[in-house]
Amino acid sequence: MDSLPRAFDEMTASGSDCRTAYRLLKPWLENTEPDVMRRRQAEAEHLFRRIGITFAVYGEADAEERLIPFDIVPRVLTRREWKKVSGGLDQRVRALNAFLKDIYTKAEIIKAGIVPADLIYRNPYFRPEILSTPVAHDIYVQIAGIDLVRVDSDTFYVLEDNVRTPSGVSYMLENREVMMRLFPELFAEHQIAPVENYPDELLATLRACAPGSSSSEPNVVLLTPGQYNSAYYEHSFLADKMGIDLVEGRDLLVRENTVYMRTTEGPRRVDVIYRRLDDDFLDPLTFRPDSALGVPGLMSAYRAGNVTLANAVGTGVADDKAVYTYLPDIIRFYLGEEPILKNVPTWRCREKESLDYALDNLEDLVVKEVSGSGGYGMLVGPKSDKKTCEEFALKLKANPEDFIAQPTLALSTCPTFVNEGVAPRHVDLRPFVLSGPDGTQAVPGGLTRVALKEGSLVVNSSQGGGTKDTWIVDGLEAETEDDAAC
Repeated sequence: MDSLPRAFDEMTASGSDCRTAYRLLKPWLENTEPDVMRRRQAEAEHLFRRIGITFAVYGEADAEERLIPFDIVPRVLTRREWKKVSGGLDQRVRALNAFLKDIYTKAEIIKAGIVPADLIYRNPYFRPEILSTPVAHDIYVQIAGIDLVRVDSDTFYVLEDNVRTPSGVSYMLENREVMMRLFPELFAEHQIAPVENYPDELLATLRACAPGSSSSEPNVVLLTPGQYNSAYYEHSFLADKMGIDLVEGRDLLVRENTVYMRTTEGPRRVDVIYRRLDDDFLDPLTFRPDSALGVPGLMSAYRAGNVTLANAVGTGVADDKAVYTYLPDIIRFYLGEEPILKNVPTWRCREKESLDYALDNLEDLVVKEVSGSGGYGMLVGPKSDKKTCEEFALKLKANPEDFIAQPTLALSTCPTFVNEGVAPRHVDLRPFVLSGPDGTQAVPGGLTRVALKEGSLVVNSSQGGGTKDTWIVDGLEAETEDDAAC
């Protein structure tokens, strides 16, 4: 089967004229020779190799380091489009923080019967070790990456929430730097919102979330699993940009419930740890005893309120795709507001009626593991043959609680430079949202991921996807789709 709904084209709206967001970019695309584009594409690849931006795919035999493919054609949104998106992101992250605080303290949403208790307490990412543990400023999610897909001129759906250790922001920053080097003339012609101040804003957010016992200038460190982690480049990149120490577990110690960093001048107190290490490996005295990556006693210091972990321990519950289905109700419960950004319509296969529907319509649906990521463990019905669907149905029947099902969305397309020239390819968007005591802020843009294979809907880098620079552009006037054509 290969039947997909028609995708919304962000440049043309599936028509012959360009939409307002692309009115300055379209002449550049039409007037730039393919050979020039190929040379610029090669220059971009050379720059990324020189910088050293790579990632590894776990589970592959060679697990070799790779470049994430970069597309030199930017994705463009108007300031008006971004205003609605950023408002929805702010709302969603505020609700996620309220939800996480509640389930680890009073559990009011469970008592109200809105979210099933077993969905929380049997979740592998729920951490009973931190029940009733105070969290500095009640902020559990300092950094969120919310994946969005666009289906028409006005509608963005939230595809999933990433609030454990969201990654990819280094690519957003490096994509922008490379584009500014290669195409300064485009930046001269457009009023593009900057993203390069993100490291400063991140550092300010982390410092603001320090425990009350901290000094006037809290000491922030970034905790990495080490150089063999697939995202190690990003860890070192962000630590360098923020001007903070990049540490491994062996660089830290705990004394009298206080965390210190080993230095040549003696131990130095650590107030905030931006951890890029999963919960299981943080403290061998509390979680996995075989972990050599964490810090013995770290959780004692955390429970004592002497160190902030960003993001907080136990936030993985909110990453769960089954919990995701309750986010509209979660927003209503805590904020008393209607969701600005919609969820993708979803069937919870743990419920018999939804399971029956999914089994009867597998060829039309996308079915995902509730704890899966990276595009693995999923079925894309319209792209799968009958045998694959039948084999997946057996997995679904055996463990229905492990899956959700969604309609096959026609992810919007953007112009992309491929071997054949400029052609539409499907994209999603991961904006990054920072949360501190003074509120939330979304970086204007985010990381656009693009499915480089024609017809593919899988944008993950581990499965052949690439990235684009994302522009939020001021000074473009059209307000409706009817007057948006150039």
